[in-house]
Amino acid sequence: MQATARPVPRWAYRLAHAIPFFVLPSSLWRLGLVFGSSMGMLDANGQPAYAEGFGLKVYIVGLSLVSEALALTSLGLVQGWGEVVPRWIPWIGGRRVAPYAAIVPATLGGLSLIAIWSYGMRDAYSGAFFYFTNTFWQYLMVGSYSLLHLWGPALLAVTWAYHRRRTTNLVRRTPRKMRIPSDASGRP
Repeated sequence: MQATARPVPRWAYRLAHAIPFFVLPSSLWRLGLVFGSSMGMLDANGQPAYAEGFGLKVYIVGLSLVSEALALTSLGLVQGWGEVVPRWIPWIGGRRVAPYAAIVPATLGGLSLIAIWSYGMRDAYSGAFFYFTNTFWQYLMVGSYSLLHLWGPALLAVTWAYHRRRTTNLVRRTPRKMRIPSDASGRP
């Protein structure tokens, strides 16, 4: 593990490592559909709903893998590879990462995740989301997906810590116009 130029706050380090675990339950729940379980879901006719067809199963597995991969990118905000591109990456390996090249996408990603999960889960807590064989399956699904509400705010918090670590306490000079003259003549 490559060390960072400035120390990462312990809370940010822990939160960045927790983010993939916020995403994992929903990914595992979806994978249950791929492996032949209805996960208690019912279709419009009141029959167990299954993920049928190769394309749908590939989509579900892909969605789970992509969401986990995106969650793992939060680790770059607390690790050395978020400051210097690893050498094994062609053409840009070994170069310094401009702070805003990480801050802007992470901020937009965090805000997008808040919007996506606020909209996507708007009916989940009212019982009008999906139909289930019993409340156990409903609570399992809602509980698995509810952790996704933490992903966006956690990413924004870790991004804020990255921003503070990478952009503050730099040498700041007072503009000449703002300097206070030492005598009445206006000369410093």
